[in-house]
Amino acid sequence: MTLKHLLAFFTLALLSIHGFAQDSGKALLDEVSKNVRSYENISIDFKYTLENTAENIKQETRGDVILQGDKFKLNILGITQLFDGSKLYIISPEDEEVTISSQDEDEEDAITPNKMLSFYEEGYTYTLDIQQNINGRKIQYVKLVPIDSNSELKSILLGIDSKTKNIYNLIQIGKNGSKTTLTVNSFKTNQPFSKTLFTFDADKYQDYYINNLD
Repeated sequence: MTLKHLLAFFTLALLSIHGFAQDSGKALLDEVSKNVRSYENISIDFKYTLENTAENIKQETRGDVILQGDKFKLNILGITQLFDGSKLYIISPEDEEVTISSQDEDEEDAITPNKMLSFYEEGYTYTLDIQQNINGRKIQYVKLVPIDSNSELKSILLGIDSKTKNIYNLIQIGKNGSKTTLTVNSFKTNQPFSKTLFTFDADKYQDYYINNLD
């Protein structure tokens, strides 16, 4: 899974939904996008699971991400990814390496939260799917199916707690039989973060190899 898709998961899965729309899966996702745009910042702790029964694969990891405007800081698998609004810094303590690259919002694959908020607006069909009782909670799913028949994705299921109107989980089903699940353990909004949170401090990495791709 690419960083772009993973962050898209985070952006959707952190949200609380007010005024649950029963008439349309698309309307429900539009409400999600509208709500998140109103937050000054968002902080999420999550569990990420990858399963492929045919390949006998099951991997679980935890991480966290903070989003604010066009900036983000993501920690997963021991790697920190920091986007300050113009440059992306991938910091790997294990390799003692920092990779720096520029990001252009006009590029198709540009990694910006603003794009992630609207990633679903083109290329998918939307339907309200099944409702399940999971550990005493009624979970309503919205199903997104790619319009492109060549897509590697079979579908995306977004589970919403009908009582709290919060995201319960998000499940991506691949045509290769893989299933990727993102479960939000906690999310907070409008937190008092340091002004330098999204600033790369080169002094902290003087012994690292700097791989500048610009």
